[in-house]
Amino acid sequence: MAKEQGRKLVASNRKARHDYFIEDVFEAGLVLMGTEVKALRAGRASLVDGYCTIERGEAWLEGVHIPEYSQGTWTNHAPRRKRKLLMHRSEIDRLSDKTQEKGHTIVPLGLYFVDGRAKVEIALARGKKEYDKRHTLREQQDTREAQRAIQTHRDR
Repeated sequence: MAKEQGRKLVASNRKARHDYFIEDVFEAGLVLMGTEVKALRAGRASLVDGYCTIERGEAWLEGVHIPEYSQGTWTNHAPRRKRKLLMHRSEIDRLSDKTQEKGHTIVPLGLYFVDGRAKVEIALARGKKEYDKRHTLREQQDTREAQRAIQTHRDR
């Protein structure tokens, strides 16, 4: 049986990039139950309310919704259970130090498979104020309009 190659995206948290300034990005493995893996392979997960905590030197992913596997039996998992993240000690220590600062949090950006193993992309993030969100949207809109103007000028 050939091993699955490449990166297969299961879920992404696009709202996180809108609500936070992303300062640093990490990749972490996930400790999952069998039915969770099967539900993820079916492409079902939601990262919208997810966040990470660090307790006693271990990183945990909370609030991520992986629905119950439809063909599962009594061995099915709880959809919003706390899941352990697999990271290097130095990365966990760095995240722990940074989250002690005011306004910093750890949010999941994406959930995917790399060579058959479930991974989550987490980010050290700082919350945006409402005017920061408006400013970012304005910049994106201006960039889009400039690109459109350049394209119409080239087409002539």
